[in-house]
Amino acid sequence: MLNQFSRTQLLLGEDGIKKLQDSRVIVFGIGGVGGYVVEGLVRAGLGAVDLVDDDKVCLTNVNRQLVATRRTIGKYKVDVTKERILDINPHVNVTLHKCFYLPETADQFDFSQYDYVVDCVDTVTAKVEIIMQAKKAGVPVISCMGAGNKLDPSKLQVADIYKTTMDPLAKVMRHEMRKRRVKKLKVVFSTEKPTRPLEDMSISCRTNCICPPGTARKCTDRRDIPGSSPFVPPAAGLLIASEICRDITGVQPAK
Repeated sequence: MLNQFSRTQLLLGEDGIKKLQDSRVIVFGIGGVGGYVVEGLVRAGLGAVDLVDDDKVCLTNVNRQLVATRRTIGKYKVDVTKERILDINPHVNVTLHKCFYLPETADQFDFSQYDYVVDCVDTVTAKVEIIMQAKKAGVPVISCMGAGNKLDPSKLQVADIYKTTMDPLAKVMRHEMRKRRVKKLKVVFSTEKPTRPLEDMSISCRTNCICPPGTARKCTDRRDIPGSSPFVPPAAGLLIASEICRDITGVQPAK
């Protein structure tokens, strides 16, 4: 019978769609990358998704984040994302976690209940904890490296962490994974040399913070505020979603 996933089923087959519908994925970080991961997975037919983020939509998110519009500024990203998900497919089981994942909040999550773990956060401590918990639970995990200060989505690649180049965040993560004797980790990274952001205080969050009231972790707390484009984060998110669909369904592109 014709349905909203019929076109996808022509590529993945009935079994592939069934595997997606029976799967539960958790996405940490519903920003420029994570929002598009969720979008791709839900449109492909994913049955259940957990959204983890304590951030609210800010005006500076509108240039790249899927759920960021003038209408959604000040709303929790997970709330807006859930509304969008259910508009696409009302049968998706959506679980919200309005928190920032750190070792202190790790006990709130049982990683063994997920079929896939997605790391789209940009804090090294959080990334390491997410990856190690997924590894401990024996659940597949994919991690996004730096998407900021990049302009060319064609430079994105999927690779093992130890085969990454050029990406400053990947360099740090390689070191952290070696320390913990992690033998392999699937990541999305860019071979593009990062562009140094202009030092223009008239448009810098450092001196003109407009974070919505009640924002727990403001961007001004960062050591460095990256530039961002409407191209690279979304492309990274869809690339991650594609990898997850392939891994869950076992369907690979024709060669």
